[in-house]
Formats: sequence, structure tokens, C-alpha cells
Amino acid sequence: MTLRIAILGAGRIGQVHARAVSATPNTRLVAISDPMADVVKRLAETYGCDIRSIDEIAASDDVDAVLICTPTNTHADLIEQFAKAGKAVFCEKPVDLSLARVKECLKTVESEGASLMVGFQRRFDPDFMALKQAIDEGRIGEVEMITLTSRDPGPPPYDYIKVSGGIFRDMTIHDFDVARWLLGEKVETVQAAASVLTDAKIGELGDYDSVNVILTTASGKQCTITNTRRATYGYDQRIEVLGSKGSVSAENHREANIEIADGSGYVRPPLLNFFMSRYVNAYANEIAAFSDAVANGTPTPTTGHDGMMALALADASLKSVEEGRAVKVSDVLDAA
Repeated sequence: MTLRIAILGAGRIGQVHARAVSATPNTRLVAISDPMADVVKRLAETYGCDIRSIDEIAASDDVDAVLICTPTNTHADLIEQFAKAGKAVFCEKPVDLSLARVKECLKTVESEGASLMVGFQRRFDPDFMALKQAIDEGRIGEVEMITLTSRDPGPPPYDYIKVSGGIFRDMTIHDFDVARWLLGEKVETVQAAASVLTDAKIGELGDYDSVNVILTTASGKQCTITNTRRATYGYDQRIEVLGSKGSVSAENHREANIEIADGSGYVRPPLLNFFMSRYVNAYANEIAAFSDAVANGTPTPTTGHDGMMALALADASLKSVEEGRAVKVSDVLDAA
């Protein structure tokens, strides 16, 4: 079976997914939709597919699934539209910036019996997958403490920050998903601290640029997350998991995996400097996993529920900062 896919949104992430679809066996890119005529034309010519409107794609018999790569404020509506149209849906995170709206959207997905996968590409990074496999095989015993380091080389444009929902919902949300994936237990409480240390303008826009979060499960397992919008040395992405029998860690990716030693000491090449290059294999694996799930009629590996829970942790973190206390995740969910 060949899964016939349409992409909604021909921007940066849409282009990444178009490349992934073209490289994935048993998938075919049928159509792309985007209001930017020049951009969508170039992408359609590159991959030999049609240009169609969103409504045309929803009504197309030759489209089995869609990848939603449009602005965040359109995600929930598009998920509902294509769930009702009988298409499998892959949507970039988040489903929405409102937890209440996410709940409403997921009810529609469930009632339609639709397949929905939310894009958290870090779960599909080869190194992180190997780390998870070591945990699942019992190599380090029971997970006790996790440290997630995620530092961007620089902030996104100010116009993006205005609509991003803030650092917890935009950046840390990836770490929240990884934390849930690795902890293997529900997170019960969230304690967060946030500051503006790298760019005063970010603070003027109502956001933070430097945050730390401690997640704690009912049994006492802990995950510490550290984020910043400025790491002058490159894109810093590391994981360390401490277990009852040992530890497992995943290190950064560099421009080349070499080390030079001379009279001045040891020198290694710089880190990769952009998330697109750091996670190129993860994006490809992610689309392959979506394709396999739809083709086999199995649950998607990152579900709408995963998207909802990551957003709940983001909301709990912001509430923790605002109120200066630990926040129960259940309270945030119940209030939405």
C-alpha cells in the first residue's frame, strides 16, 4: 500500500516534511497547499505534486493523510476538518495554545475514529531512541532522575515570540514530551523558575528566555529541564538518565565527530547550530513511523493525548512561575 499524503503549509517545516515523505518507502506526496504562490510552486515543482486548496485536499479521493504544517492558531480547526473528512492527520506541535481547545479537538478526533499523530520529533532521534531502548532493556535499572538540557543558539524573531505562546509552550514543550516518554510514569507536580537574562525585548513581549523546571512523579522520580534562548557555542541537546543500576546519556552532535590534539591542547569541531540539521534523521523517522501506523491501522507513537499532556505541563510551569509554588498537573487539567 502506498500512503498518499498532502502537506498543508509550504514553509520551513513543510519543506522538511516534503523531503521526508519523498524519502520514505510506500509514501507519495500528492498535493501541497499554501497561500504563498511562489513558495508552494517551487515545492510542488521539486516533488512533482499538485497545488490544491485546503478544501480541495479535504475532498480529494486520492489523499489518505495530511501533514499540518500551518501556523499554530489553525491547527485545531484543520485537525477537526480532516478528521471529519476521513483523513489520517499528522500535526506539528502544539494542537493549540489553549488546553480547553485541545480537549475539544481531541473529542472530535475520537468521535470520528480518526488517526492523529502530534509532531514531537525528538522521540525519533536515533541517539534518543537508543537511550530509551537501554532503559527499556533494564540496562540502568529503575529510572530515578533525568536531566534534559536544551539550549538554542539564539532566539526566534520577535514577531514569532509574540504568537508562540511563550517559551514553555514553544520550546520546553519538546522536553516535556521527552520527559514523559522517559520517566514512564505520570508527572504529578511541576516547579518552575523563569527569567529574562539574554534579551530584555523578550521580557517586554511578556515572555522569558531562561527557564528551569523540575517534574516529579507520584513515586518521587524527578526530571530537571534547563532551557535558554542563548547558547553561544551552538545547539545544545543532551540527556542524562540516572537509574538504580547505572546511567545512560546522549551527547551533542558536532559538525564532525573528530578531536584534534596538539601542543595547545585538545580541540573538537563546533556543535551543529540549527535544529533542522540536528534532527534531520529524526524528522525522517517520524514520518516513516506515521506512515507505518496509518498503513497498519495501529496507534500513532505520539498521540493527541501526548500533545495535550505536554501542553498541560507547559501551563503548569507558567502557573508555577507566576505563583511561586509547585503546581499539580491534575489541577491544570481540571481547570481547562
